[in-house]
Amino acid sequence: MTNYQSDLLRLLEKRGYIHQLTDAEGLDAMAAKQVIPGYIGFDPTAPSLHVGHLVSIMMLRQLQRAGHKPIVLMGGGTGKIGDPSFKDEARKLLTTDLIAENVASIKNVFSRFLKFGDGPTDAIMVDNADWLDRLEYIPFLRDIGQHFSVNRMLSFDSVKMRLDREQSLSFLEFNYMILQAYDFLELSRRAECRLQMGGSDQWGNIVNGIELARRVDGTQVFGLTTPLLTNTDGTKMGKTVGGAVWLNENQLSHYDYWQFWRNTADGDVYNRLRLFTDLPMEEVDRLSSLQGAEINEAKLILANEATALCRGREAAEAAAQTAAATFSGGAGADLPTVALADAVTVLAAVVALGFASSNKEVRRKLEEGAIRVNGEVTKDPHHALNAGDKVSFGAKKHGMIG
Repeated sequence: MTNYQSDLLRLLEKRGYIHQLTDAEGLDAMAAKQVIPGYIGFDPTAPSLHVGHLVSIMMLRQLQRAGHKPIVLMGGGTGKIGDPSFKDEARKLLTTDLIAENVASIKNVFSRFLKFGDGPTDAIMVDNADWLDRLEYIPFLRDIGQHFSVNRMLSFDSVKMRLDREQSLSFLEFNYMILQAYDFLELSRRAECRLQMGGSDQWGNIVNGIELARRVDGTQVFGLTTPLLTNTDGTKMGKTVGGAVWLNENQLSHYDYWQFWRNTADGDVYNRLRLFTDLPMEEVDRLSSLQGAEINEAKLILANEATALCRGREAAEAAAQTAAATFSGGAGADLPTVALADAVTVLAAVVALGFASSNKEVRRKLEEGAIRVNGEVTKDPHHALNAGDKVSFGAKKHGMIG
């Protein structure tokens, strides 16, 4: 453990958020004597963020808990280009209207995690379209472009990997890192922002912004990245067979969100408790040390606490009650429900519930005996279902026919 003086870095280190720091000593000294506004950017590529974004949201929460000011930057401008970092190919370009819809849909989730307002440590939300959309090309090239070395930009891993694989990198995408650096400069000027945080894949972009602020304005700013978050089996956290684990409740039910956390592997319990809950570290250590069947207590607490933060305490308790009823043989009031025509087949129902992505997958699971209707295994894809029937897909996915 590093001997940090500031509450901010002590808290972030203790809970496992720190991977890289551009100037640990300088940031520690500044955080010990003044309120630091710090930001993270979120590009609106979908109507909801997912749990892959959650470590960034929680880091803003910890920033505020330590007495500093979170800035949520919505990428209404950069979203028109798309971050090329570690992508195999260019993102599909989104229309301006769709970006605006996604921004509006995403905004609401932050109020669960942060306190917004006009106070010195209250969070604020800004959109980089406010300044990026107004840029004039030639003045921007003259004033900002001169500070970037193409040689250095080509050396960043996010770009180098695309080029090494001989995959096309458009000039549009190549500009993304310049615009992100410019965001830091603008936020430094507009909100006295002194810290940019992000995932480890953003290191090069963050360093660019720090150097731009120093060269153009002579301002000292800092960068901090989190470790790449993976499960103990090496897979990327938040990716499941059924797709992304969305934060917005209209994209994923409370119950399914709760179940994601409840199904955490034993080896991932410690990391998830310290990163995604507010539980004291003493309690995190106690829960993580449980062995055998007792580790289920830790997983239940993790599911309740993580769901309460994102969806509210009432939603967490309802999901827990539904799970208890479901696994004791009952129906569970809040199970995902799909309204289908009379006498629909189990094949159609499983796909409609989102448990499988294709009829082929359902047929395979039927043959394996992994699908049950009202507790009884069925292998017939034409098995007729009616309102009130409970469908189980494996041991952890359950739904109702409405």
